[in-house]
Amino acid sequence: MKPFVEISDVSLMYPGAGASETLALEHATLAIDKGEFVAVVGPSGCGKSTLLKLVSGLHAPTKGGVIVAGHEVAGPIKIVGMAFQNPIMLPWRTTLDNVLLPLEIVEPHASRFRANRASYAEKARTLLGAVGLDGFADSYPWQLSGGMQQRASLCRALIHEPDLLLLDEPFGALDAFTREELWAVLRDLWKARQFTVILVTHDLTEAVYLADHVHVCSKRPGRIVTSRKVEMPHPRDKYAPDFVALVRELHNGIAEVRAA
Repeated sequence: MKPFVEISDVSLMYPGAGASETLALEHATLAIDKGEFVAVVGPSGCGKSTLLKLVSGLHAPTKGGVIVAGHEVAGPIKIVGMAFQNPIMLPWRTTLDNVLLPLEIVEPHASRFRANRASYAEKARTLLGAVGLDGFADSYPWQLSGGMQQRASLCRALIHEPDLLLLDEPFGALDAFTREELWAVLRDLWKARQFTVILVTHDLTEAVYLADHVHVCSKRPGRIVTSRKVEMPHPRDKYAPDFVALVRELHNGIAEVRAA
């Protein structure tokens, strides 16, 4: 079976003024199976977020190719949901209306959204309930904590039932307790819906807690230099000796990458 996501010998040069071009990725290769949860870790500025932009079609590679679901990525793709460190909730819209926003934009939902709004709203309320936001559908962003906004952001990323979820440091700005609560929320949503996930994170504990595979990116220009399968079943105990040992192994590997 072919991988669901294939990044093949990809390089990406960001343009700049004069000779100030930046080579963000060089010969990056990564394969991800359908339904897999992978994490990409590495030093700051190594191109982790750039990988997500390539997979989503927001950027085109300078060299190499990206294939998702058997099709070469040549522009923004519809089967993707995305969530970021900043949830970017529109302040004039309620939580429900923020979650519904992709359905107003992404086909085939956009062309039938107005006629089917009630059924879409019910679906959104069910999703909000699944992440612990029962009773907050009519609240505005300023009435929600940071963790609640991030829960709503996850719902917005998943409301159109994407096959691929791209996460760029989605829990990085949260306190430790809220972050760990949302790890469990994300894990349970993924296990229930079986979408494919690519998580970019600096948090190695987060990576090992959630992912099937952890891929380590070199310093810029980035490429995948190490891949580690996580053999532990869910739910995972971050204090278990094998968990701690794997986090330490990844930490040492990134330290070596940074020093190279």
